Amino acid sequence: MRPRRPRTLTASALAVSLTVATALPATAAATPSATWNATKAQRAQLQQLARKLVEAGAPGVIVRVDDGHGRPIEIAEQATWTRPDHLLKARDEFRMGSNTKTMMAALVLQLVAEGKLALTDPVAKWLPGKVPNGKAITLRMLLNHTSGLFDYTNDAAIRPSILGKDRRRWTPAKLLAIGAKHDPLFPPGTKWSYSNTGYAAIGAVLERVTGANLTDLVQDRIARPLHLEHTYYATDSTWRAPHAHGYEPDATHMPPGVPAAYRHFAGPRHHGHVNVSANDPGWGGPAGAVVSTTQDWSRFHTALMSGELLPAAQLAQLRTTVPIDPRQPDGPGYGLGIQTGTTPCGTFWGHDGGMPGYLTTNLTDRTGNRTATVLIATESWAEFEADPKIAKAAHALQTAVTCTMFGKPTPTAAHAG
Repeated sequence: MRPRRPRTLTASALAVSLTVATALPATAAATPSATWNATKAQRAQLQQLARKLVEAGAPGVIVRVDDGHGRPIEIAEQATWTRPDHLLKARDEFRMGSNTKTMMAALVLQLVAEGKLALTDPVAKWLPGKVPNGKAITLRMLLNHTSGLFDYTNDAAIRPSILGKDRRRWTPAKLLAIGAKHDPLFPPGTKWSYSNTGYAAIGAVLERVTGANLTDLVQDRIARPLHLEHTYYATDSTWRAPHAHGYEPDATHMPPGVPAAYRHFAGPRHHGHVNVSANDPGWGGPAGAVVSTTQDWSRFHTALMSGELLPAAQLAQLRTTVPIDPRQPDGPGYGLGIQTGTTPCGTFWGHDGGMPGYLTTNLTDRTGNRTATVLIATESWAEFEADPKIAKAAHALQTAVTCTMFGKPTPTAAHAG
């Protein structure tokens, strides 16, 4: 999730709205040996770019790309100084941040298909008196960020939790209350503005309608049916399996663009960094608390986009987008918990997520047949656009990952220099 400044795939340093040159000529004919050689070359390129990202300052990087034709590419690279903490593996668990929103949207749409909710329901129907403008804000507006609700992660009360200094148990209702005490940003449905408060409200609605908590809903409706063994809704700092360690620079080594209020993370310190892996992600709630792996999320995206999780009508609603920038009506769009945009290599669907120590981008195509994930084990550099060196290396890797997912050669500018 984006604690301080709303992020979209097209605005982050991992942007895949590429501004690069036309793709190189197509690779050799698809004989078995030519296909194998192309895959080998793609893997080598991605590994090189992942290493360059580590050299630029990222403590660790995980990449997984599945173009739907053959064995996926899986890569893990890490800085030498992190190895005593944990030997990074491509299938380690990590915090998904705002990718959680895609899963919350899927849960809502399952209940819509069952007749238990309607996207036109005003939030006040389910949470009377809890949301400003609640009678005018629909569930659809909460899901596509047109509600106008203030983002609770911009309230100072949540800051100690973001920094790992406050381990209180956050429920969706408590997170919603923080955002709801602020005046709305605009009348419902009139603009687009990323709001984690909207998803806190969605979580509260889900719990109210089903009588179950979000931990059980994720497990019973998504993780168990899809056999996602390393996917769960985290309510505390406990991990269930080997996990990627996430880091932020300590106050002395934090990039200069990061405000003073976000320069002091809790956690063990070494090599100019703070290990934030044991900090509690519960403040992310329905907006960002899910833990998963690259393999599990690939399976989730495939099930979601292929119609395995949702009937056709609800899948169409998921893909119904509003412009992120009204000045670009044909530009990047946001659906229900999912984003879309067009690149020189193809049109992606997906989301990104950022929590301290974990910056993730998950992509798929319209069918779910192609999937890709990039994890960078540090986040504040992108949060405040504070480290151009990491940003440049991250963009080059993301561009190559996106094109590899679509089975296309990487544009020259993505890996030049």
